[in-house]
Amino acid sequence: VEAVHLIANGKAPRIPQPEEGATYEGIQKKENAEISWNQPAAALHNWIRGHDKVPGAWTTINGQVVTFYGSSLLDASVPAGQELTIKGASRPGLVTKNGLVVFGNDGKMVLVRNLQFEDGKMIPASKYFSADDTTALELTEEEKKIAEDIR
Repeated sequence: VEAVHLIANGKAPRIPQPEEGATYEGIQKKENAEISWNQPAAALHNWIRGHDKVPGAWTTINGQVVTFYGSSLLDASVPAGQELTIKGASRPGLVTKNGLVVFGNDGKMVLVRNLQFEDGKMIPASKYFSADDTTALELTEEEKKIAEDIR
């Protein structure tokens, strides 16, 4: 109560903060957000979640930097999926229908939902192996006519 009265009366002490050590730069930097795989699943999840969205927790897959987004702990049996070798991980990840499953050093699992590549392209982690598949859009004659009308 006394502090409130001092402020209200304009008599509260003012102590200037030192400028030494002050910065307006972001504390989190991309180079400091690399995932260290030698830790339990809960720590991996917290690391990925803590760096989601900026700067993004990342690792190297097939020689390319890949950033992980949208993690959650997975408490179930090991799902079926296609193995994916991750640099530094003691066990390959699994690309499943729900996303990328990675393993902590305790054998527990983390599910990652989205991946972003160095070129900025973001994909659902479940589509990792089909990311390069491109299909051309083919229009029916009726759709071609509609497209012409729109033009």
